[in-house]
Amino acid sequence: MRDRTGTAKPGPSDPGLTRIRERAEVEEVELIRFLYADHGGVIRGKAASRARLADRLDTGIGHTVAMMAMNMLDQLQEVEDMGPVGEVRIVPDPSTYVPLPYAPGAAAMLSDLRLPDGSPWSACPRTFLKDAIGTLEAEGYTLVAAFEPEFTLGRRVPDPGGGLDRLAPIDDSLCYAGTGFDAAHDYTIALMRALQSQGMQVEHCHPELGPGQQEMSVRHAPALRAADNHVLYRETVRGVAMRMGLWASLAPKPLADQAGNGAHLHLSLWSESHNLFGGDSDVREWFVGGLLAHLPALTALTCGSVNSFRRLAPRSWAGAYAVHGPDNREAAVRVCSPLGASGEPNLELKPSDSSANPYLSLGAVIHAGLDGVRRKLDPGEPVDVDPDTRPGHYQRLPSSLGEALDALEADEVLMEALGPLRRRAYLAVKRSEATAFGAEDASYELFHHLRVF
Repeated sequence: MRDRTGTAKPGPSDPGLTRIRERAEVEEVELIRFLYADHGGVIRGKAASRARLADRLDTGIGHTVAMMAMNMLDQLQEVEDMGPVGEVRIVPDPSTYVPLPYAPGAAAMLSDLRLPDGSPWSACPRTFLKDAIGTLEAEGYTLVAAFEPEFTLGRRVPDPGGGLDRLAPIDDSLCYAGTGFDAAHDYTIALMRALQSQGMQVEHCHPELGPGQQEMSVRHAPALRAADNHVLYRETVRGVAMRMGLWASLAPKPLADQAGNGAHLHLSLWSESHNLFGGDSDVREWFVGGLLAHLPALTALTCGSVNSFRRLAPRSWAGAYAVHGPDNREAAVRVCSPLGASGEPNLELKPSDSSANPYLSLGAVIHAGLDGVRRKLDPGEPVDVDPDTRPGHYQRLPSSLGEALDALEADEVLMEALGPLRRRAYLAVKRSEATAFGAEDASYELFHHLRVF
C-alpha cells in the first residue's frame, strides 16, 4: 500500500504490523503512544488503542497544525499557517515500537508529522533530521551519535512559604560518591532495566556533582536512532521516577545554586567502515571548524530554553566558549580520547541539554559540521587551558536565549536549513518563552522548567 507520494505504508497484512500487533497482545498493551517533540522541546503525543492500531499506522492520528506554535507554557503563538485551520497527522514509525515498563499496558512509537496526503510537513522536526542525514549521506558520510544526559532525582514538594513547588533532591552526596549510588540504587536499577527493555544499551552510571544529580549514558547509534533514543530516555527517566513516588528533572538548571544538567552530544563521522575523526584527520578539523563557526547560532537549538543559559556559564564545565581542545572539558568542542585500543575517537559538543528538541539540535549540528567540511574551515589552534583564565582571548557564547536567537536569525546556513515555516515557528515560540520568563522571577522559571523537562 502506498500514499499519494509513492511512499510505502503498512497495510493490514504487513509483516511488521503483524509483529507489533502480536507483541502488543502478548504484552497486554492497550494504548500505544505516538510521540513527537515540539518547538518548545516538550515531548507530546496522542495514543491509539490496540484495537485501532492497524488503522492508525496507516492513517496516523489527526492533529492541529497549531500545536507546533505552542510554547512550553502552553501559550499558543501567532504563526502564519499554524492557526486554527489546518491539519496534520501524527504518523508513527513502526520500527521504533517499544513497551513502556513504567506504564503497564502502554507502549510507544516515535512519530513524524505529515500532511493528510502522507507527504512530509515542513515543520516536522523528525523530518528535519532525516533530511539532514540524507544530505550528509549524499556526500558519502554517515553520522553516529549519542546524547549523554544528566538529571536531578528528588521529590516535588510544596514551597513552605506558599509559593510554587520546588524540587527536593534525594540526597546530598558528593560527586561519584558511594552514598550517591546507594541513595538512588533502587531507582537506577529500575531505570536501567526500563531503558534496556526499550533497546537502549546502558554503558555507564554514576552520581554526578550536584545533590540528587545522576547520569546514566546509553550506547551510540545512527543519528536518527540516537535522537529517538533521547526522546524515549527523557520519558523513561521521568516515568520511572513517578512510578516510584519520585520526581526526576532533566532541566538544565532545576536548582539555581547547584550544578546544571547537560546532555552532551557525542559525534563521529563515518565513510563506509572508516571513522573519519580518527588520527590527524582533516575532515575532523573541518567539521569542528563548522561547529565553531556556527556555534553562537547553534546554541539556540542545542540549548533550547531560557533555563539553559543558567547552566551555560564559564567555569561550569558546560563549554561556554567557542573553542576546541583535546580532553578539555571547558571547551565547547572536546576531542575525546578513545577508550582503550579498540575505542573509537569522537567529538563531544558540551553546549547541549535536554530542553532542546533533539531532532532539531542534531540536524542543525549536521548542517553546521557539513558546512565546515565543504568549506574546509580551520577551527584554529586547540586550547589546552580553561579559556576563562584568558579574558578577551576567546569568543564567549550567548549568555541568554535572546542572544542565541539573534545569532540564529543572522546565520544564513542554519536559517536556510530550517526552512521558512519551521524557522518562523521556532523563533516565535522561543521569543515568546524569553519574554514570558523575563517578566517573572527566578522561582517561576525554575519551577516551570523542572516541571516540563
